[in-house]
Amino acid sequence: MRIATIVHQGQRRVGRLSADGLRLELFAVDGNRGALPLAEAAASGAALPAIEGSVALAEAQLIAPMPAPRRNLWCVGRNYHAHARELQSSVFKDNAKAVDTWPIVFTKVPETVVGPHADVQLPAAAVSTQIDYEAELALVIGKGGRNIAKADAMGHVWGYTIVNDVTARDVQMRHSQWDLGKSFDTFCPMGPWIVTADELDGTDTRVQCWVTPQGGEPELRQDARTTDLIFDIPTLIETCSRGITLLPGDIIATGTPAGVGMGLNPPRWLRHGDVVRIQIDGIGVLENRFVQGD
Repeated sequence: MRIATIVHQGQRRVGRLSADGLRLELFAVDGNRGALPLAEAAASGAALPAIEGSVALAEAQLIAPMPAPRRNLWCVGRNYHAHARELQSSVFKDNAKAVDTWPIVFTKVPETVVGPHADVQLPAAAVSTQIDYEAELALVIGKGGRNIAKADAMGHVWGYTIVNDVTARDVQMRHSQWDLGKSFDTFCPMGPWIVTADELDGTDTRVQCWVTPQGGEPELRQDARTTDLIFDIPTLIETCSRGITLLPGDIIATGTPAGVGMGLNPPRWLRHGDVVRIQIDGIGVLENRFVQGD
């Protein structure tokens, strides 16, 4: 099942895609919370809410499936073997040896989330000049819990979506921690929808990312399978739940493959007019344009 959130006639609605992918069958729930009520229902073992009509996708604006997460998103850094290697000669070289010991976990604030085709705002040069893309598979927690064992972890996954963990690299380095450089407004495009776990094996799927410079041709920058993860999905859930209760609707972004702008020689940062397109097999495509903000 594919769960999407839309704006139709000025209202947010959430529903499931029809078999032909052309319509959204609307659930009788509060659309302002996006897919969160459905994750909560799944966690409690309740049936899906009733369907109360449908809308053609062509007549609606597709937004992030979780447009207003209840709290910060969990994110994992340097979690692909090839990506860890490409950063060994970068500013991360001093702690490269620790990459196989524990996952690097940070958060992005809820206000970072925007939907498919939404503009991502580049900050003024006085704030940051080194904006980077990171294509990532993200999982959505269904059944919550604390101190979840690795052996039980996959039973807590409700579904999967795509995120772009946009990063201000200079800010990330300046503060010697990651939250500020990851949490600018609009810095977490998400979507196009959530695919429930019964329809996707997130442990083995392909993640690709193209960057199209303004006036240029698409460039394939990232291409990997989630089998290259250093810490697999059960380990990430076990880690994030150690002493912390995960809640239905919590989002964990699993890390990005090699090919980020920072890893290129010389580094290539995003500029006004660039378009980033991310595709994950079994989910679909998330595409966003980067525009100069203030």
